[in-house]
Amino acid sequence: MTSLSFRFLDEDAPGAAWREIVGHGWPGWREWFTTRNGEDGPNAKACRRAIRRHLPGFERLLDDLVEKASGDELLERFLTFWTPPRYLVNCTQLALSDAEGPLLIRNYDLDPGLNESTMFRSCWLGRQVVGMVEALAGLSDGMNAHGLAASLTFGGRVAGGRGFGIPLVIRYLLQFCRDTQDALSVLRDLPIHMSYNVTLIDPGGEVATVMLSPDRPPIVSRQAWATNHQLGVEWPHHGRMTRTLERAETLDHLLARKVPDEGELKKLFLSAPLFSPRYSRGFGTVFTTLYRPADRRVEIGWSDGTFVGWDLAAPPPAPVHVIYSANGSRVRAAPGAAPASANLSAS
Repeated sequence: MTSLSFRFLDEDAPGAAWREIVGHGWPGWREWFTTRNGEDGPNAKACRRAIRRHLPGFERLLDDLVEKASGDELLERFLTFWTPPRYLVNCTQLALSDAEGPLLIRNYDLDPGLNESTMFRSCWLGRQVVGMVEALAGLSDGMNAHGLAASLTFGGRVAGGRGFGIPLVIRYLLQFCRDTQDALSVLRDLPIHMSYNVTLIDPGGEVATVMLSPDRPPIVSRQAWATNHQLGVEWPHHGRMTRTLERAETLDHLLARKVPDEGELKKLFLSAPLFSPRYSRGFGTVFTTLYRPADRRVEIGWSDGTFVGWDLAAPPPAPVHVIYSANGSRVRAAPGAAPASANLSAS
């Protein structure tokens, strides 16, 4: 069995919480970066030039993040996530509007030991963002104060090239965009180093899934979901291993019948084939997150049915200890408070 302690961190400007994230995650990421020849990639000058050209506004934040973490040039290069080593996660995500309004729900699938297990509420550069930490400054999914929510999946293609890693892209979208249209404008011109799918929804209920690749233009779709392929399965072994088509068909059939409510979606995402307990193979469901853009509510849950919410006007919840086995994921001790809304103030 494997276990993780999920932490909930909260701070406005980079400081103690940011240093905790770096202290917790950088040793593992440094090893990943160096053993996969990341040191032989673009130098710090080239990485900064890419940030300046493609992600305007992030350079000032990058300087602050490196300084507050007492980081070196290697950390700076890593934080840009410009042409990093190959990086993929196998996830399922869905965005729709039910009777309560817009929502985004996703399963994050990976080896639990590789996840940073941190939900972080920040207000960097005056914009509140909450999401699951990925690659230190990046996010695997999240939502901002304006109610824009975004989530990533691997696109199931072997093509690679010069571009940004997707966790930094999710952070950038939530840090600088107000709605789905803003995010689409950014994604249409952004170089990406591998194939990924990004699903977006905003408080108005506008949904888009963008299929990003290093070797072809972005494909913008109004498809409400994404698994681990794009136009079709182009990496057969990976497609079979991750059951990407089976997961996609499950979502297609669900949406063809009716618009499911939140309870139905939670049950579906915590059941096969969307939920995977294959942790020993490195692709089990580590967590499920659900975002409500209209009322800024966020929850995180596991397959025993436990969901923890965070009222962001209150102190962060206590850490949640989760145990993973072939039977799924379960919280060792019930959290002390019932799920609460996440109230983000726009700025």
